[in-house]
Amino acid sequence: METVGKLRRRRFVKGQSISEIARDLNVSRNTVKKYLAAETAPEYRRKSQPKPKLGTFQPILELWLEQDSKLPQAQRRTARRLFEDLQREGYGGAYDSVQRCVKGWKGQRPRLATDAFVPLVFPSGDACQFDWSHEQVDLGGVVQTVKVAHFRLAHSRQPFLVAYPRESQEMVFDAHNRAFAFFGGVTRRMIYDNPKTVVDAIFVGKERQFNRRFLAMASHYLFEPVACTPASGWEKGQVENQVGTIREWLFVPRLRCTDLAELNRWLEARCHELGRRPHPQQRERSIAELFAEERQHLQPLSMPFDGYYERVVRVSSTCLVSYDRNRYSVPARYVSKSVSLRAYADRIRVVAEGKEVALHARSFERERLILDPWHYLPVLEKKPGALRNGAPFQNWALPAPIQAVKNKLLKTVRGDRAFVEVLLAVTSHGTELVSVACDLALEAGAVTAPVILNHVLRLASPARPASIGVASNLELQSEPRADCERYDSLRQVRHAG
Repeated sequence: METVGKLRRRRFVKGQSISEIARDLNVSRNTVKKYLAAETAPEYRRKSQPKPKLGTFQPILELWLEQDSKLPQAQRRTARRLFEDLQREGYGGAYDSVQRCVKGWKGQRPRLATDAFVPLVFPSGDACQFDWSHEQVDLGGVVQTVKVAHFRLAHSRQPFLVAYPRESQEMVFDAHNRAFAFFGGVTRRMIYDNPKTVVDAIFVGKERQFNRRFLAMASHYLFEPVACTPASGWEKGQVENQVGTIREWLFVPRLRCTDLAELNRWLEARCHELGRRPHPQQRERSIAELFAEERQHLQPLSMPFDGYYERVVRVSSTCLVSYDRNRYSVPARYVSKSVSLRAYADRIRVVAEGKEVALHARSFERERLILDPWHYLPVLEKKPGALRNGAPFQNWALPAPIQAVKNKLLKTVRGDRAFVEVLLAVTSHGTELVSVACDLALEAGAVTAPVILNHVLRLASPARPASIGVASNLELQSEPRADCERYDSLRQVRHAG
């Protein structure tokens, strides 16, 4: 096309002869004449693409396409998969031929009524749609795939995003707590696809067996859970569309954050910024304006739901319980007993006998030991030698005075047992008081367990009351006289009896 334009300008604008044009552009004079005489630009596209190798296999391919068209979208074979299946049948041609044939077959099919959709309208405060997406981000210099929970108010189109390392149930609960706090209320319905964290079983039509813990959250917030028909993403099309647009707007190019907490703060700020965009249906108004109105129609918030995944576990002989390929310590008195492990999005709680007995920050790494040295203190009382090489006591962050006492005592004979006595005092009197006692012992240069414990008891004993002044009118006016004869008279009375 570029050459055609050049020769036509040379002829009709510059007035060059046909020979000059042919010589300058290195084309034949007949070609120049043909292009100058043509009223439209020439086309070189083939009307039909030959398929010499696919020809005998085309009926098989079309039969497969017809069979796949009756299956759900997720179960249909792609052109690449059909090409690989044809190769097993003996096809030796190229993938492009198969791809063109598949595209042409789909283009010739009549559009069905099921391929058309009805635009949906949601009343204010009626529904919120939920979905997950997987995004790649740079966290602390390491490229990771995070799972982003997407919420979208169906009326105002206000989005909310929060990222997690997993899609587990406790993450679902935490995401809902955060989203409802961000929205300032709860919609009457929540629309989901059918994730295993929400739905246990799918029956005919819209009937579902929802997860028991998920239903507890729905009852707490008073919303109605609605599950979409399988492979029918258009039933929550707003959030499906949001997944693609948010990826383009926020995650390209790749984000860089120090940790997940910073990423979630950044995402929340971006959600406020996205609210300034025009509403897709009411272009004269922003999403934020409609969101402000919709907040008035949301159900009021109650206390955040205590969203955890619970599992009954047995405490090992090393005072450990396992979860998500990590191990967490539990107080030694619960060894070999069954306890309730409650996993939250950011922490692990262990409950026994109706009360919390251990609390740890959750780790999302693998094969990690998360230990609390104080859980092993009863073991140290019987086995003080474990103080030197026990895993819980390595890099133990003790207060400076107690750490200084530890360093001195462990250099002495039976110093480990003496230091265990000091640690036992912490359980009775607290870290602050024992630290003061250790300071006093260090200042006096007498760093022994008896001296430190003596300081502890002295500091813990109640202070002596100040002397009480007595009013002058209450003072004794006449002191009693010592009269021993009174005792003699009593003795005589007694003998007489």
